[in-house]
Amino acid sequence: MLEIFVKIYEYFIFFYATSLIFSYILLAIFSFIAINRYKSYNTDNDDEELLSSPLAPGISVIAPAYNEEKTIIINVKSLLTLNYPLFEVIIVNDGSKDKTLDLLIEEFDLVEAPFAYVEKIKTQPYKRTFKSKNPKYEILTVVDKENGGTKADAFNAGLNASIFPYYLNTDVDCILARNTLSKMIKPILNSKVTVIAVGATLRMSNNCEIEEGIITRVRPPKALIPRFQELEYIRSYLLGKMGWELINSVPNVSGGLGMFNKEIAIKAGGYGADSHAEDMDMLTRMAVHMMNNRLDYKIGYIPLSCCWTEGPPNIQILGRQRTRWASGLFQMFSDHRRILFNPKYRRMGLITFPYTFIYEFLAPIIETFGLLFSIFLLFYGYVNWNFAPLILLYSYTFAIMISSIVIIWDQMTFKYYNTTREVLSLFITAFIEPIFYHPLIVFFSLKGYFSFITSQELAWGTMTRQGFENDDKKKKSDGGNENKNDGNNNPGDNSGDKKSGFFEKLKNKKSSNNDFEPLKT
Repeated sequence: MLEIFVKIYEYFIFFYATSLIFSYILLAIFSFIAINRYKSYNTDNDDEELLSSPLAPGISVIAPAYNEEKTIIINVKSLLTLNYPLFEVIIVNDGSKDKTLDLLIEEFDLVEAPFAYVEKIKTQPYKRTFKSKNPKYEILTVVDKENGGTKADAFNAGLNASIFPYYLNTDVDCILARNTLSKMIKPILNSKVTVIAVGATLRMSNNCEIEEGIITRVRPPKALIPRFQELEYIRSYLLGKMGWELINSVPNVSGGLGMFNKEIAIKAGGYGADSHAEDMDMLTRMAVHMMNNRLDYKIGYIPLSCCWTEGPPNIQILGRQRTRWASGLFQMFSDHRRILFNPKYRRMGLITFPYTFIYEFLAPIIETFGLLFSIFLLFYGYVNWNFAPLILLYSYTFAIMISSIVIIWDQMTFKYYNTTREVLSLFITAFIEPIFYHPLIVFFSLKGYFSFITSQELAWGTMTRQGFENDDKKKKSDGGNENKNDGNNNPGDNSGDKKSGFFEKLKNKKSSNNDFEPLKT
């Protein structure tokens, strides 16, 4: 009986691993096509026309804040420096217990102001709204509310306070490139199909040079835990999300950076107030709304790095973050279980959800069972020593190969890192990630699943911020080759001359007054 079970187990692992490898290869091909297509259809001229146009649609930038006193000022300043014709910045103070709100009031000269706060989506009680007495900060709005326990509830309050037809969700620990809004609105304006959401690549801000809220020098993190995350993010966004974008099956748009159609978000019911996976939950709600109403939609992704976020600096903080993420993933599949393998929901039901369920949600469970079962087989002498080392070496080599390809691809296409040493540090990270970092992620995932099953409370905002030092005081020359940028980060965007949609209408707007109607706000 045991021999039969062992044989079934071996076949299962073989087919599971083979299908996973095949999916990675397929996603890599899709990603290559999608990135090259993006580069050929996007030009700097488009940006110039958009930034100078009175027809550019307004965008609300929404950032929840809970106990963010160490980084709140520099990050709000970063949001205020975005380069776009028409936008507002909404900071939602979600019942912070530290000096977050006090620092905002002092730094930006805020006072309580009358505000037409309409609760389109129900949240924890709204308290008051602050506006600045300084005209310099007229686009800044601070909403104060009672703590809702999740970032999702804070986002909903930001939606209630927003006035523009599109919104960008981000975190107050994020530093955005100055051209983020123009880059992320372009897929929406250029598409013939309704684009419900657009995402972009995130990276770690740890050890980057930051001046007045603007990234002036990109570096991979020096500390090992954030550097693991840097590699993980590059692989996830460039290979994963861009691959899914080609077949319109993007599973989620990051809560750290995502642009959404506000009308559809509200019609879909907003963010699930108790969700700890608000990014995937929101996108799922919007996609389901479109499918239930038989409306075509598209989810866009751009390969440019528009956002740098402070990664957990140590294992303890990483554990809190990933436990919450895993619990949120379990919660998401529980709440939207009707979608899984359901042909009614088309690509989402038959491709996106099954892939995420089998290769992301079940992966930690399968890996842990495999480890325990291998120990059992070792104890009873069932291990095939002729093939076991080869299989282990094959898996390890494939993991390194995928990461290495992504690093090379990223550097050849966008070249965010200035020195060979910085790139080599990521290659070294790729060799040790499967041994040290991946087992931690598996453990924290299982812990998150257990937390959800046992209904343990997981409050958001438990990330301990390190804050950003003033890089003016510790600027390094790097051999006289700083190659600084102004935070715009436009690599890969200067080729091709194909235009469509919004930009064709901008070009011809003088010949017709009815070519493009500005969106009402």
